[in-house]
Amino acid sequence: MPPAPRVYEHGGGVASVAVTIPDNPLGHTLVHVVDTDRGPVLVDTGWDDPGSWAELCEGLTALGTSVRDVRGVLVTHHHPDHHGLSGRVREASGAWIAMHAADIAVVRRTREAEPGAWRGYLVAKLEGAGAPASHTAPLRAARPGDLPLPRPALPDREIGAGELLDLPGRRLRAVWTPGHTPGHVCLHLEEAHPANLPGRGRLFSGDHLLPGISPHIGLYEDPDDAGPGLGDPLGDYLDSLERVARLGAAEVLPAHQHAFTGAGARVAELLAHHEERLTGLLALLATPLTPWQLAERMEWNRPWARIPYGSRTIAVSEAEAHLRHLVKQGRAEPVPGGAPVTYVACDPS
Repeated sequence: MPPAPRVYEHGGGVASVAVTIPDNPLGHTLVHVVDTDRGPVLVDTGWDDPGSWAELCEGLTALGTSVRDVRGVLVTHHHPDHHGLSGRVREASGAWIAMHAADIAVVRRTREAEPGAWRGYLVAKLEGAGAPASHTAPLRAARPGDLPLPRPALPDREIGAGELLDLPGRRLRAVWTPGHTPGHVCLHLEEAHPANLPGRGRLFSGDHLLPGISPHIGLYEDPDDAGPGLGDPLGDYLDSLERVARLGAAEVLPAHQHAFTGAGARVAELLAHHEERLTGLLALLATPLTPWQLAERMEWNRPWARIPYGSRTIAVSEAEAHLRHLVKQGRAEPVPGGAPVTYVACDPS
C-alpha cells in the first residue's frame, strides 16, 4: 500500500499538504490549501515531479476536494519547489496563477532565454567573483542542450504589494517581502485565529520566515544586475523582516518545516544572525578578498572541501549579497583596478 498523504488541518478553512522535493535536504514543500466561497485556493504547489504531483493530488483528495476543484494558485515566489507544479494544476482545473510582477519577470526571462544563455551568464558571473578555472571548466565544456532551461508556467495574474486579494469569503492581504527573490510575497490572513491565539491572524510566509532555517539570500538572478551599484538583496530581506514583524501575526505557516508562533522573536533572531555574520565578514576583509575567497572562509554547515559543486555556486552568491550590503552601508569597498574585483573593510576611523 502507498503511504498515506501527509495532510495537516490548521483550522478555520486552512490545511496543508506536504509535497516531496526530490533529492533535497529540505524534504518537502508545505502546499497550503485555503477554502474560499468559490473553491480551494493553493499557496504554492511544489516541485514538478511525478511523485510530487501524486502526493499533491492525494493530499487534496484526503482533504475532501481534488485538484480539479482548485480555483487559483498564489505563488509566494518563482523557485521550482514552490511554482513547479502550478502549470499542471492550471491544466487540470483551469485555475488562475498569481505572482508578484518582479518574479513574473524572472519567469518570463527564463522562458525566453536561448539555449546556453544561462551557462554564459553563470560562467561570467563566477569568473567575476574569482572562481577558479577548475570550477568553471565543467560549465564551459557543457553543450547548450546539457543545461536546458526550465519552462515554468507563466502566471496570468499579478499580486500587488499590499493588495487585498480577491478571495470570496476570505481576507488575505499580500505583503511584498523581497530578498530571497525580488518578488517574494507573504500572505497575511487578516482573520481571527481559529484557536484564539493572541496576535493578528496568520501569515503564509513562503521562504521568507522559517522556524529553524535562515533562507538563502544571494544576488538576484538577473543578467542586468552586474555590479555593486545595483540591487541589495540582503538589505531588501532585512527590511522585509522588520515589515513582517510589525504585522504581529499570531501564527506563521511557512512553506518548509512546520507552523510556529512567535514571529517577532524569530525575526529578532534572524536580524541578529545576519548582523553577526556581517561583523564576522568584516574581520575577514581586513585583507582584500574576492567573493570566492570570502565564501571559502565563511562558516557553513560543513567545511568548504565537503560542499558539493552546485552548492559552492550558491554559497558564492550569498557571499556576494553580503558584500553588496556591506558596500551599500559604507562598511566595505572594492579595491580599484583588480580583476576579479577584491573587497576590503573600510577604515572605521
